Amino acid sequence: MNRKVNSALISVTDKTGIVEFATFLSGQGVKLLSTGGTAKVLRENGLNVTDVSDVTGFPEIMDGRVKTLHPNVHGGLLGRRDLQSHMDAMNEHNIDPIDMVIVNLYAFEETVSKGGDFASCIENIDIGGPSMIRSAAKNHNDVVVITNPARYGDVKAEMEANSGSTSLDLRKSLAAEAFTRTGEYDTAISNWFNGQLSESRVQSLEKLKINAELKQELRYGENPHQTASLYVHDKKIPSVVNANQLQGKELSYNNIADTDAAFDLVNEFTDPAVAIIKHANPCGVATDANLAAAYERALACDPVSPFGGIFAFNRTLDSETAELLSKIFAEVIIAPELDEKAKEILSAKKNLRVLTTGAMPDRNRNERFVKSVSGGFLVQNRDNKILGDELKVVTKRAPSEQELKDLTFAFTVCKHVKSNAVVLAKDNTTVSIGAGQMNRLNSSRIAGWNAKETNTAIEDASGSVLASEAFFPFADGLIAAAENGITAVIQPGGSVRDQEVIDAANERDLAMVFTGIRHFRH
Repeated sequence: MNRKVNSALISVTDKTGIVEFATFLSGQGVKLLSTGGTAKVLRENGLNVTDVSDVTGFPEIMDGRVKTLHPNVHGGLLGRRDLQSHMDAMNEHNIDPIDMVIVNLYAFEETVSKGGDFASCIENIDIGGPSMIRSAAKNHNDVVVITNPARYGDVKAEMEANSGSTSLDLRKSLAAEAFTRTGEYDTAISNWFNGQLSESRVQSLEKLKINAELKQELRYGENPHQTASLYVHDKKIPSVVNANQLQGKELSYNNIADTDAAFDLVNEFTDPAVAIIKHANPCGVATDANLAAAYERALACDPVSPFGGIFAFNRTLDSETAELLSKIFAEVIIAPELDEKAKEILSAKKNLRVLTTGAMPDRNRNERFVKSVSGGFLVQNRDNKILGDELKVVTKRAPSEQELKDLTFAFTVCKHVKSNAVVLAKDNTTVSIGAGQMNRLNSSRIAGWNAKETNTAIEDASGSVLASEAFFPFADGLIAAAENGITAVIQPGGSVRDQEVIDAANERDLAMVFTGIRHFRH
């Protein structure tokens, strides 16, 4: 059913294209109603505009907080033209129909993304706008609602083709878009507001609202027979989902997951750092005075696994490091920036995906992580800690200053390894990694074996330290590591057999510290 547009209420924050569209409407004989700044812009461009205050008989008050919340506005939007009782009520109360609403909302999301203070964010919560949008969308049988400037052309084309009228199909489409917009707007406000609460209050939320925008349809999921998509919920975080892709093939589902893991790990360090990831697990991590040195040390930990891996850096990628990278097959490289020579060197590898983020993210940012399970979601806060409030030396021998540095490095890496996790490290470099085993003994054995058989920089693990992301339930895992020549251990502690493990460490003259904090990763 076509409906002719005789009047339009315009109130927009984003004024892109509004003068041109309003000029078209005026040329079609449509009466223009408007508010505040929008009315001013339209008049400055020669358009005849009626103030909403003339329709309501009431001035804008409270700094514009109250201007459209009035029966003469919402009655004009909600009144059904096909119900005589509605038309009678409109006539009785001198309410004129409003046939079109053009509204986009206060820039709340933009204010938040720019770091606006609490008061500024509150003032940018639109009340009248969503109310008008919802009223018009509910009555889409009679009213056109436009929330996106990109749709002006669609409406214009249909009105031109139908003597100033619109079709029900178009009005339904616009109404669906309008409800989507108010839903995501309310979700953005809800999520931001809950982020202002104490952690205990946030965790007790009875309803979870997710507001995300489709960025791209992916070729497939973890496997070719699975469909997949990428959504973005926060455009301001420097990350793989917001990165600028300089070159290479389209990112796959697995590329994105692995690159996120790599960038998250390398972000833990303040010194120049490199993290090499394969299937979401680190296979080499190092820090050094420059990226090239860190890269070579990280690669030496396991030169085989990085084939087709992800390489993450926490500094601008320089030409020296790019030259080294050009000698290996990598799937993805991610860094805050690349210098021009590095870009030129890597451009020769056409399929290599190269991403820049512009900056490193705030490692202490408050985020909630959502994981799907059948019929529901698991939600948890981001793991922002590394060590507990203080390290507790539990053995007769305390770690040396160098051992303590290596223990801290190893435990930092261990936080990013799939459980059960054991990391051997020395001189701010991973010596070997045992990941994802069903028991900690096997993780220790694998770490010891990799140190001997895989690491090209050393003969064995002698002189390295060990990090375990959770406590040793038995002494066997520690004993297996001690047989490979480790000198110190860092672990959370908390097992009923802690004393057994401490005794085993003392018998072997190992230094051991408890962190009091666990880093399971599944």
